[in-house]
Amino acid sequence: MENALKTAIGLYRLKLSQDLPEYKRFLYDDIATSKAKITGLYGSRGVGKTTLLLQVLRMLEYEEDEKLYITCDHPMFYEIPLFDFVEAFAKYGGKAIVIDEIHKIKDFQTQIKLIYDFLDIKLYFSGSSAVEITNADFSRRYSMYHLPILSLREFLELELGVRLDSYGIEEILSNHQNVAHRIIDRLEQRKVLKYFRKFLTVGVYPYYFEDEKKYLDRLSENIDTILYTDLVNVTTIDAAKIASLKKLLLVICSAEPLEISIEKLAKSVGITKPTLYKYIDYLSRAELLHHITSIAKRFKNLRKPDKLYLNNTNLFGALCLESSIGTLKETFFISMLYKRHRIDYADRGDFVVDERYTFEIGGKNKGFDQIKGIEKSYVVSDDIEIGFGNRLPLWLFGFLY
Repeated sequence: MENALKTAIGLYRLKLSQDLPEYKRFLYDDIATSKAKITGLYGSRGVGKTTLLLQVLRMLEYEEDEKLYITCDHPMFYEIPLFDFVEAFAKYGGKAIVIDEIHKIKDFQTQIKLIYDFLDIKLYFSGSSAVEITNADFSRRYSMYHLPILSLREFLELELGVRLDSYGIEEILSNHQNVAHRIIDRLEQRKVLKYFRKFLTVGVYPYYFEDEKKYLDRLSENIDTILYTDLVNVTTIDAAKIASLKKLLLVICSAEPLEISIEKLAKSVGITKPTLYKYIDYLSRAELLHHITSIAKRFKNLRKPDKLYLNNTNLFGALCLESSIGTLKETFFISMLYKRHRIDYADRGDFVVDERYTFEIGGKNKGFDQIKGIEKSYVVSDDIEIGFGNRLPLWLFGFLY
């Protein structure tokens, strides 16, 4: 165990020698000030979990030899139980530890529970969204946070070096003109639509700012890693079936959401309906897919088709050559709201949010006919800077976090 600790400390010192970004994502303050003994951070590959936890670890007011960072994809953890390692570090005076990629440990839930019950140490861990780490027992014992993709607001802060506020959905709906003016006044050349269109293509994942030219290549590699490594490790899916998951993503990428029926989709991918639902669940947990159901299906015993969307607009560039403009708009809207809001689709209008607000997504000339007479209904247009009345700019929903 002593050799394992020496190895881990050496790797941590190498990590310390690397520069960390100054920019801190929106969850930083919540995690940095968390009083919880154990804090978990989960999210898709590439959203910045490791960077955020290293920023928190660096901030903690302990001596450097009282802090440690480890990653569970290191071969030493194939043989050493995580609890035994953390116990040894605590005995040597360890006060805080960051455990990265915890889903690589097959019995990590048991190991974390043992640490919680028997060791006096502050622990932070990160894990893949594909892992069941948000069950009731975890939520009750530990402080859990979900880190999603970059919002448009965060992208603009990184791209332009400005500070911008986020807004709740109620304020956006009731005061959207003032909020939009406030934001645009802070932007270089006031060109919000220019940056919005760029964000739809690139910049959803923070590694865009490390190497812009290699971004889509790296995104493609990340998709394959999620499919061929993460999902194989944490689900019961056979590695030989991963090609079907990739085909499913490709079909969704090039289809209109309304055209997707479970029967047709299962047939085109070459799998049964029960298997398709299982695959949809896997891809949703891995944050490659959004599964949207009809609000009528929830309240009435109706057979309604489901809608499937890619998790975010950047995935289109990595998965298919052509995509529908309408699908792209709707995908952006969903990707910015799903973190904090419930989204269903409706017969009138495109989406119902939190069972209160109805939204129709379209261009600047989109009319109100489809939502006429519906209380708290809005048209959301993708090619306007400032809205009027119940017509709002689509880009503004990128400021919810």
